[in-house]
Amino acid sequence: MLHGHGDDAYRHSQQVVADFSTNVWYGGEPAGLKEYVFAQWPTVNRYPEVLAESLATQVAAHHGVDPAQVLISSGTTESIYLVAQAWARQRSTILTPAFAEYEDACRLHGHQLRFVAWEDLQADALIASELIFICNPNNPTGSVLTPDVLGVLLMSHPDTVFVLDEAFIEFTTSISSAIPLLKQFDNLLILRSLTKAYAIPGLRLGYVLGSAELVARLTQHKAPWAVNALAVAAGSFLFGHYAQVQPPIAQLLADKEKLATALAQNQGIDVFPSHTHYFLAATRHGTAAELKHWLLAQHGLLIRDAANFRGLTPAHFRIGTRSAADNQLLINAFAAWTASRT
Repeated sequence: MLHGHGDDAYRHSQQVVADFSTNVWYGGEPAGLKEYVFAQWPTVNRYPEVLAESLATQVAAHHGVDPAQVLISSGTTESIYLVAQAWARQRSTILTPAFAEYEDACRLHGHQLRFVAWEDLQADALIASELIFICNPNNPTGSVLTPDVLGVLLMSHPDTVFVLDEAFIEFTTSISSAIPLLKQFDNLLILRSLTKAYAIPGLRLGYVLGSAELVARLTQHKAPWAVNALAVAAGSFLFGHYAQVQPPIAQLLADKEKLATALAQNQGIDVFPSHTHYFLAATRHGTAAELKHWLLAQHGLLIRDAANFRGLTPAHFRIGTRSAADNQLLINAFAAWTASRT
């Protein structure tokens, strides 16, 4: 799906005052990152490392795994397409609602697809496929799958590769990463993003962790020089200053709770629970597409129309929490929307 994602302000002529359509950290890149990356400009005069090997070594050391268990990618979307290509024409299960690129990548590479609703996945579930894609925390719902359930599923399905997308793991305190499970299970691939929490989605940077065998299978389909030199430099800075670059998640989640609570008092909106700073809601008047257009035209506010997530309806939209001042603008705008429809 080339279009239909959030953060699509560039497609609209109206000025965007506050962008709630993206679940990227709104506070911008960590202090010092821009200056460091700009200082690496001479590296663009040469080809980058073929597989971003130096960054893979740095990532491996950070997570306590072997470098052979790490593959650097130009963002999680590339990781998803690599997985789909490496397991072309296999049977795949997708936990829904979910990021559309799982389905699109699998269809591109001839997978036989099966869809399972998030609430139907239990520890004793039967997964009759070679792959299963799970976003944890989930996008767009903010739901989480606990490590105990995941561990049972991994153990009971040794012939299924679990593709666990942890692109938003930094945005929850309800669960921690499943990376420790890599020591126990060879049927686990973990996709990580370096763009969401550090506000650099334009650089495109992520990585995959798994057994050396699974990572080698992915590497066979990896294009050379796919990760540019400035992205590698950014990744090196992030892991070199890891403790200092983390966004203020506790405050962000507290702000989310205040925003969600305020919106839930609006009689024209249904708000759904979430373990992350982003959450789903649904309008009781018209469609999310109409609401998105109205908010942008009348208030300069952008939300994510979530109707194109499999399993959701034309009324659903997603909101990514921003500052308290921006959040109040949204609360006021939603009040005006409901008043105009009643």
